[in-house]
Amino acid sequence: MKLFKSLVIIVFCFVSLGAQQQPEPPREWIDPDTGHRVIRLSNEPGSASLYFHQNPYTPDGKKLLITVPNGLATVDLQTRAIERIVDGRVNVIIAGHKTGSIYYVKAGTVYATDPNTRQTREVAKLPAAPEGGSIGVNTVNADETLLAGTITEGRVPNEPPSQPADRNAPNSRGQAGADNYPGKESMMERRLAAHLPMQLFTLSTKTGEMKVILRSTDWLNHLQFSPTDPNMLLFCHEGPWHKVERTWIIRTDGTGLTKLHTRTMNMEIEGHEFWGADGKHVWYDLQTPKSQVFWLASYELETGQRMWYNLPIQEWSVHFNVSPDGKLFAGDGGGPNSVAAGHNGQWIYLFRPRVRKDWNSPDLPDSAKMIKTGYFETEKLVSLSKHDYRLEPNVTFSPDMKWIVFRSNMFGPTQVFAVEIAKAETTKR
Repeated sequence: MKLFKSLVIIVFCFVSLGAQQQPEPPREWIDPDTGHRVIRLSNEPGSASLYFHQNPYTPDGKKLLITVPNGLATVDLQTRAIERIVDGRVNVIIAGHKTGSIYYVKAGTVYATDPNTRQTREVAKLPAAPEGGSIGVNTVNADETLLAGTITEGRVPNEPPSQPADRNAPNSRGQAGADNYPGKESMMERRLAAHLPMQLFTLSTKTGEMKVILRSTDWLNHLQFSPTDPNMLLFCHEGPWHKVERTWIIRTDGTGLTKLHTRTMNMEIEGHEFWGADGKHVWYDLQTPKSQVFWLASYELETGQRMWYNLPIQEWSVHFNVSPDGKLFAGDGGGPNSVAAGHNGQWIYLFRPRVRKDWNSPDLPDSAKMIKTGYFETEKLVSLSKHDYRLEPNVTFSPDMKWIVFRSNMFGPTQVFAVEIAKAETTKR
């Protein structure tokens, strides 16, 4: 027994020593493959940036919202100082576009915390979920007067517990949740086939009044309020993309239900839709057909005009994003199990849109009615060759458009990083 205890102590000491000696990820480096400067913004292993369409920035552009083990924190983008602002396991929603308050759900109640004063107020209590069903809030509108969410009545028979409503929320071990988990594809097939009744609702942040604006047996998901119009909501019909008419908008009074894209060929897919910062365009990943021809497409709400930018399979990304001024795009590459499997690279990409006039001449027949087309000129910013794409990096542009923020496990536990869009001075000489 004494020998056993001694061995246990020795093993424990070695394990502890190994944990202490685990090298800390670099704070800053120049990517040798690209010449761009990369910085680590987070301190704690298990920290993560938000999902690509969740606004993480305060309106003054000074602070970035991230998840940390067992809480939420902000990063000062000038000083890089980190301040924990929320303790406990929560589902983060967004940083408000008007006040910068951090909105999140904890134990069935929506709260908002001021990132500067850390004062917290209760915004609204969520109604009880139907028996066997679920309820969630996913987004806050531009003037922070409304929340939007969904109610699901019942669940797929014999289905195990679903993934967290916030895919960025730290799990019980303080690690950011993975986007691509085992069995996801078959789960989506079963969920789509179940046709569970759902409700799309709004909830007043002032009165707590709840209004159901859409009832459906389609799987409603990916809710995003317009960043500029407080009464416009983007959402999707979730499921395997080649089986759904995915991207829709609706007004908060229940009018204006509009499908933004209609599939026209077998195995055509589109999704991972997101707003442009101007609130005038909705962007989405489009493949015609799946894994063959790749586009980043847009729909202009006012005119219905469409713009499609082509990119090669090697440069396709799981998620795209657009800069605040609409002039640049970014992508987070893809892993070995993505739709571009075997071809696409593991990089953070910068895309510069280009349009050929001869492709879009107003002199062409019916030119005004046609889809406008262009292509991307691509620059690699960060190598993610050591990143495990079961965790998707999720790129966003910083408000000053000098950096692209992403999350990565390239050094082991998830951390938050940013890459400078301009090349480092040492590489320009």
